[in-house]
Amino acid sequence: MRGLIQRVSHASVEVDGEVVGQIDRGILLLLGIEASDSSAHCSKLIDKVLNYRIFPEGESSDGTSGRMNLSVKGIHGGVLVVSQFTLVADTQKGLRPGFSSAAKPEHAEQVYKEFVELMRSQHESVETGIFAADMKVSLCNDGPVTFLLDV
Repeated sequence: MRGLIQRVSHASVEVDGEVVGQIDRGILLLLGIEASDSSAHCSKLIDKVLNYRIFPEGESSDGTSGRMNLSVKGIHGGVLVVSQFTLVADTQKGLRPGFSSAAKPEHAEQVYKEFVELMRSQHESVETGIFAADMKVSLCNDGPVTFLLDV
Protein backbone atom coordinates (compact mmCIF):
# COMPACT_ATOMS: atom_id res chain seq x y z
CA MET A 1 0.00 0.00 0.00
CA ARG A 2 1.30 3.36 -0.96
CA GLY A 3 0.02 6.78 0.02
CA LEU A 4 1.08 10.09 -1.43
CA ILE A 5 0.21 12.81 1.06
CA GLN A 6 0.14 16.50 0.31
CA ARG A 7 -0.31 19.22 2.89
CA VAL A 8 -3.08 21.40 1.49
CA SER A 9 -4.80 24.70 2.23
CA HIS A 10 -7.84 23.18 0.51
CA ALA A 11 -8.63 20.32 -1.85
CA SER A 12 -11.64 18.93 -3.67
CA VAL A 13 -12.60 16.17 -6.05
CA GLU A 14 -15.26 16.34 -8.76
CA VAL A 15 -17.02 13.58 -10.67
CA ASP A 16 -19.11 14.55 -13.69
CA GLY A 17 -18.88 18.23 -12.73
CA GLU A 18 -20.17 17.65 -9.18
CA VAL A 19 -18.02 18.10 -6.06
CA VAL A 20 -18.14 14.77 -4.20
CA GLY A 21 -15.54 15.54 -1.54
CA GLN A 22 -13.73 18.62 -0.26
CA ILE A 23 -11.65 19.77 2.68
CA ASP A 24 -10.07 22.95 3.93
CA ARG A 25 -6.66 22.76 5.63
CA GLY A 26 -5.43 19.20 5.91
CA ILE A 27 -4.09 16.30 3.85
CA LEU A 28 -4.90 15.10 0.37
CA LEU A 29 -4.13 11.36 0.35
CA LEU A 30 -3.74 9.63 -3.00
CA LEU A 31 -4.04 5.92 -2.17
CA GLY A 32 -2.51 3.11 -4.22
CA ILE A 33 -3.53 -0.45 -3.35
CA GLU A 34 -1.42 -3.48 -4.23
CA ALA A 35 -2.57 -7.08 -4.68
CA SER A 36 -1.02 -8.14 -1.37
CA ASP A 37 -2.62 -5.37 0.72
CA SER A 38 -4.80 -6.28 3.71
CA SER A 39 -6.44 -4.82 6.82
CA ALA A 40 -3.06 -4.69 8.52
CA HIS A 41 -1.73 -2.44 5.76
CA CYS A 42 -4.76 -0.16 6.16
CA SER A 43 -4.14 0.24 9.89
CA LYS A 44 -0.44 0.99 9.45
CA LEU A 45 -0.97 3.60 6.75
CA ILE A 46 -3.85 5.28 8.58
CA ASP A 47 -1.74 5.55 11.73
CA LYS A 48 1.07 7.08 9.71
CA VAL A 49 -1.15 9.54 7.81
CA LEU A 50 -3.01 10.76 10.88
CA ASN A 51 0.12 11.14 13.01
CA TYR A 52 2.74 12.23 10.45
CA ARG A 53 4.00 15.64 11.56
CA ILE A 54 3.90 17.87 8.51
CA PHE A 55 2.14 21.00 9.80
CA PRO A 56 4.06 23.93 11.29
CA GLU A 57 3.86 24.47 15.03
CA GLY A 58 3.78 28.23 14.67
CA GLU A 59 5.82 31.03 13.21
CA SER A 60 9.49 31.56 13.87
CA SER A 61 10.93 34.94 14.86
CA ASP A 62 11.59 35.88 11.21
CA GLY A 63 7.90 35.43 10.29
CA THR A 64 8.35 32.15 8.42
CA SER A 65 6.55 28.94 9.25
CA GLY A 66 7.87 27.07 12.24
CA ARG A 67 9.16 23.52 12.40
CA MET A 68 6.84 20.79 11.10
CA ASN A 69 5.76 19.39 14.44
CA LEU A 70 1.99 18.90 14.20
CA SER A 71 -0.09 16.14 12.61
CA VAL A 72 -3.42 16.49 10.83
CA LYS A 73 -5.00 15.29 14.07
CA GLY A 74 -3.12 17.98 15.97
CA ILE A 75 -4.54 20.75 13.78
CA HIS A 76 -8.02 19.13 13.53
CA GLY A 77 -7.62 19.21 9.75
CA GLY A 78 -9.44 17.31 7.06
CA VAL A 79 -8.31 14.28 5.08
CA LEU A 80 -9.42 13.80 1.48
CA VAL A 81 -8.83 10.19 0.36
CA VAL A 82 -8.66 9.55 -3.39
CA SER A 83 -7.97 6.10 -4.86
CA GLN A 84 -5.17 6.15 -7.44
CA PHE A 85 -3.95 2.81 -8.76
CA THR A 86 -1.19 4.47 -10.82
CA LEU A 87 0.77 5.02 -7.58
CA VAL A 88 1.69 1.35 -7.50
CA ALA A 89 2.94 1.27 -11.09
CA ASP A 90 6.33 -0.27 -11.87
CA THR A 91 8.29 2.48 -13.64
CA GLN A 92 11.75 0.91 -13.52
CA LYS A 93 11.94 -0.26 -17.15
CA GLY A 94 10.89 1.17 -20.44
CA LEU A 95 8.55 4.02 -21.20
CA ARG A 96 5.24 2.45 -20.24
CA PRO A 97 4.24 1.79 -16.63
CA GLY A 98 3.49 -1.76 -15.54
CA PHE A 99 0.63 -2.57 -13.20
CA SER A 100 1.27 -6.21 -12.29
CA SER A 101 1.53 -5.40 -8.57
CA ALA A 102 -1.73 -3.38 -8.48
CA ALA A 103 -4.74 -5.02 -6.87
CA LYS A 104 -7.51 -6.27 -9.12
CA PRO A 105 -10.46 -3.84 -9.05
CA GLU A 106 -12.68 -6.04 -6.84
CA HIS A 107 -9.97 -6.49 -4.18
CA ALA A 108 -8.86 -2.86 -4.43
CA GLU A 109 -12.40 -1.57 -3.91
CA GLN A 110 -12.89 -3.81 -0.87
CA VAL A 111 -9.61 -2.63 0.68
CA TYR A 112 -10.38 1.01 -0.21
CA LYS A 113 -13.79 0.85 1.50
CA GLU A 114 -12.25 -0.79 4.57
CA PHE A 115 -9.52 1.88 4.61
CA VAL A 116 -12.05 4.74 4.48
CA GLU A 117 -14.29 3.19 7.14
CA LEU A 118 -11.35 2.67 9.49
CA MET A 119 -10.03 6.19 8.80
CA ARG A 120 -13.46 7.66 9.59
CA SER A 121 -13.57 5.74 12.86
CA GLN A 122 -10.30 7.40 13.91
CA HIS A 123 -10.66 10.94 12.54
CA GLU A 124 -13.54 13.38 12.55
CA SER A 125 -13.11 14.94 9.10
CA VAL A 126 -12.65 12.46 6.23
CA GLU A 127 -13.90 13.03 2.69
CA THR A 128 -13.44 10.83 -0.38
CA GLY A 129 -13.58 10.64 -4.10
CA ILE A 130 -15.47 7.82 -5.84
CA PHE A 131 -13.62 4.57 -6.40
CA ALA A 132 -12.73 3.92 -10.09
CA ALA A 133 -14.47 7.10 -11.27
CA ASP A 134 -12.93 9.63 -13.63
CA MET A 135 -12.13 12.27 -11.02
CA LYS A 136 -10.87 15.83 -11.27
CA VAL A 137 -8.80 16.65 -8.21
CA SER A 138 -8.06 20.27 -7.30
CA LEU A 139 -5.74 21.34 -4.53
CA CYS A 140 -3.59 24.09 -3.16
CA ASN A 141 -0.41 22.34 -1.99
CA ASP A 142 0.75 24.27 1.07
CA GLY A 143 4.52 24.57 1.06
CA PRO A 144 4.68 22.63 -1.21
CA VAL A 145 4.85 19.68 1.16
CA THR A 146 4.51 16.18 -0.32
CA PHE A 147 5.57 12.78 1.05
CA LEU A 148 5.35 9.24 -0.34
CA LEU A 149 4.48 6.75 2.40
CA ASP A 150 4.90 3.00 1.90
CA VAL A 151 3.68 0.33 4.32
